[in-house]
Amino acid sequence: MAYWLMKSEPSAYSIDDLKREGQTHWDGIRNYQARNYMREMQLGDEAFFYHSNCSPPGIVGMMKVIKTVYTDHTAFDPKDIHFDPKSKQDQPRWEMVDLAYGATFPNILSLSALRAEPSLETLVILRKGNRLSITPLSEAEWQVILKLTN
Repeated sequence: MAYWLMKSEPSAYSIDDLKREGQTHWDGIRNYQARNYMREMQLGDEAFFYHSNCSPPGIVGMMKVIKTVYTDHTAFDPKDIHFDPKSKQDQPRWEMVDLAYGATFPNILSLSALRAEPSLETLVILRKGNRLSITPLSEAEWQVILKLTN
């Protein structure tokens, strides 16, 4: 099993949306590295849901991969905000996974709290200039973050 951190702006899609729906497809990823990380995801992998571009940003819950990577159909829809005219049905560029709701944490584990934890100093999202919406976590990082949420 692998572990992930996946970001979404709560104004676009929040942990509350996922809780209400129960599951979702994680569409709209338009960064090749983030897409490649999705390609590595396996059934049962777990992910932290991170609210970004809000105050405060941070980890708000958990989810689980329930369907591995497949073509992101939103890339083909000119009316969708994730439309990509260079992506073609016969040669898709973008993919998505399906995720199931796991839990909502009672409190946000803020970015500043993550920065303050010495054992998380190598966390990818803490690196200067990192803006990836999907990043891998080691099992040790997963366990530390899980403890910090309780």
